[in-house]
This record gives sequence, C-alpha cells and structure tokens, in this order.
Amino acid sequence: MPDFGIFRGFNDKLFGDKLYAGQLPTQLGLIGSENAVTFFYLLNDYPNAAAAYSLRLLRSAYTGDAIEVRIDTTGQPTYDIGFINNELDVTTLEGYCTGGLDAYVTTWYDQSGNGNDATQTTAANQPQIVSSGSVILENGKAAVQFDGTNDNLPNGVGTALPSDVSAFVVRSFSSYPSTYRTMFNYKTWGLTHNSAGGGSYGIAHIFSQSTTSKSNDYPTTTGQGLDFLYNKSNLERNNYISTLSAGGGYGPGISALGSWSGTAQCFSGKIQELVIYEIDQNSNKSGIKTNINDFYSIY
Repeated sequence: MPDFGIFRGFNDKLFGDKLYAGQLPTQLGLIGSENAVTFFYLLNDYPNAAAAYSLRLLRSAYTGDAIEVRIDTTGQPTYDIGFINNELDVTTLEGYCTGGLDAYVTTWYDQSGNGNDATQTTAANQPQIVSSGSVILENGKAAVQFDGTNDNLPNGVGTALPSDVSAFVVRSFSSYPSTYRTMFNYKTWGLTHNSAGGGSYGIAHIFSQSTTSKSNDYPTTTGQGLDFLYNKSNLERNNYISTLSAGGGYGPGISALGSWSGTAQCFSGKIQELVIYEIDQNSNKSGIKTNINDFYSIY
C-alpha cells in the first residue's frame, strides 16, 4: 500500500491552501483519475480587507456563516446559512423554504475578521434571497435582490475617514436606472449611478470624504458587472476605466449595502459580493479582478 502522506506533503508544498484538504495532485497526472478542484480564496491572496461580504467563501480561515435569513412564514424564524464547497449552502436554505416560501437577508456577515456585519432589523427593508422556494440567481450563482425602494443593510462602520478606499462590487441590474441608485456607501465613500439620458452611457458618482461627488460617462451595460473603485477619482466597470471629473456635492450617508442613507437612493438589482479595502489597491487590481471573474464569469 503506497504512503499517500508523501503526496499530501507534496500537495501542501506546491499548492498551499488552494486545494481542498486531502486532495492529491491528480491534475498533474501523478496518481488517480479524479479531477482535483482548485479554489483560490480572494482574501488569502489579497488580505487585509476592511469589510468583505460575499455568497462565496473569501478566506480559508473564516469559519463563520455567509448570511442570516428570515423565512417569511408563521413566526418569521431566522437561520444562519453557511457554505458548502466554498459557496452558499443553497440546499439547506431552500430546505427552509419548502412550499414556496420567501426568505430575506437579515445579516450579511463580514468575512474580513473585523466584525463589520451588515444587519437590517426592519423586515420591510431586508433584501430578498429566496423567491417562491428557490434561491435568487444571477449568472447561475446565488444573489441578494435589492428592491430599489427601501432595501438596505447598514454595516455600522461609522464615519472615520480613510485616505483611500478600494472597493470591488459584483452586481447586476436589468435596466439602467433613471434616478440615482447607490450600490454601497462606506464611511462617506460610495458608488451611485443613474441614467444620463440618451445614448448608451450614464453617470457614475463617487462621493468621498470631502463630500464631493465625481462623475463621468460610464457604460450602462445591464446584467452582471464588476465595479471597481480604487480611490475617489478612479473607477472601472469590468475593463472600462474612467478618470472621474468633479461633480456636485453630497452630504455623508450611513454606511450600508444597497443605499446611500437609510432608504435614500436605494439600489435596484442584485449584489453578490462587496469587498472593501482602506488602501489603494491599484497595483493589485488585475489579480483581484481576475480572481473575481474566475468565479463569477463576468466578462
């Protein structure tokens, strides 16, 4: 009987934590016939996020859950939903919703280790994760649906002003909004967008610690997208890069997913991931975007 511990040691040395525990390096054709699966944890390779919300596992050392949900049935019970194979445990979640029930996100847990969980205690303002018994999807993966009216998840991080913020948000919308919609706000930083009227472009607004928004023409492609802000003057949508010019002024809003200030400018669409750093990640943007795209297949 061969000593498979030798192969496990080889696997650890070559791949570190990027394979499931106990897997052998079969993708190299060394032994066995099963296909090994590689999973690259975003926060393992690009650590020190200030806040991180996702429906996939972002850090191998994270042992918490993805979300807490409220099931819309008698008693309005709540349950924590974790991960299976590094993705949201859809089977368990839908098991709580048999009979065509809906489910709403009460808390989206922060995977950064900083405890910045995003929680909404008002039922009417909680975004939806299950509709008529089935998990809401975008491009085949679970997504949180914000209704554009009052849904939002405050994260309570306060208003202390970091010098830079790098934020990556995976989101989608079916039509470009005609009024301002905010995907996220973080310590008076954030990303708001709306229709410019005419053509296929819109206005992207960045509101910063100086309470000044930035705006410029910005692609309005519907469906799933990756928006990346690495400081208050620069924005990318997928691979479109914009240097933003000065725009109108904004006052600081509450830090939240899906709104600018409470129920103001609420986002209409789906969010699957939001990772925020309090540093300029321009030098790492290519690797971070590749990691996100490898999982979500955005572009």
